[in-house]
Amino acid sequence: MEPQSMTVDIPAGTLDVLDWRTTGPERGTVLALHGFPESPWEWEAVAGVLTQQGLRVVAPAQRGYSAGARPDDVGAYAIEHLSADALAVVDHLGLETVHVLGHDWGASVAWWLAAHHPGRVSSLTVVSVPHLSAFAWALQSDPDQQARSAYFALFRQEGKAEDVLLEDGARRLRAMFDEHVSDELIAKHLEVVGTRAGLTGALNWYRAMRRYDLPDVSVPTTYLWGEDDPAIGRSGAEATASRMAGEYRFVPLAGMGHWLPEQAPEVVAAEVLDRIG
Repeated sequence: MEPQSMTVDIPAGTLDVLDWRTTGPERGTVLALHGFPESPWEWEAVAGVLTQQGLRVVAPAQRGYSAGARPDDVGAYAIEHLSADALAVVDHLGLETVHVLGHDWGASVAWWLAAHHPGRVSSLTVVSVPHLSAFAWALQSDPDQQARSAYFALFRQEGKAEDVLLEDGARRLRAMFDEHVSDELIAKHLEVVGTRAGLTGALNWYRAMRRYDLPDVSVPTTYLWGEDDPAIGRSGAEATASRMAGEYRFVPLAGMGHWLPEQAPEVVAAEVLDRIG
């Protein structure tokens, strides 16, 4: 099913939003938050499963990714603003609460929403990135995670990162994906981040990044992590349990990597459905 398109006004401009509607009665709405270097289209296969089960899936192209919301100031990409954008989408839908699904950087925003705005989050399903305090601990204390995150240093260099990632037809951006992300889907992502303006907007998330000390999360939560994820090691993934104050399920997936919404959309969708109940 093809999604509908809509726009949502935020203080920084206008977000472009994909909206997959169910054909029957709606059981609820899932706010799906994409990661880097992707676009809302990463949720296409997951949405295909969820809509058949009566769930609406709303996926914004987040700040920096939407052409109408690319402020120049790096400080405008602090996670407080990113989470406020997500809540603006929920408000635009006229909803008090939604089920939140996030992958990669979208997972970071999802964790923030659940920790700071639990009254707006009915359930939480996060993919790849651990609870942000657990991840901060891993970055500080685990040499394995430090090595996996060494690319942060490049991404935070304004101008140089864009040059490196876009040269030779965006060869290095394309190389970040594996065989589980189709050429067609990569092309859709590069329509967003394959331009210099779009890539700068996306990289500004890294440039605004700081150590996050989140409260423990009480929202009912499922966390999926691929055991072969090259970016996220085991230490932070397993430490997430210590930051959970409510119902929690950890789903380590053997033989799977970072791009779980594309590699295993049925698994991701099944966990969302199980969490919603």
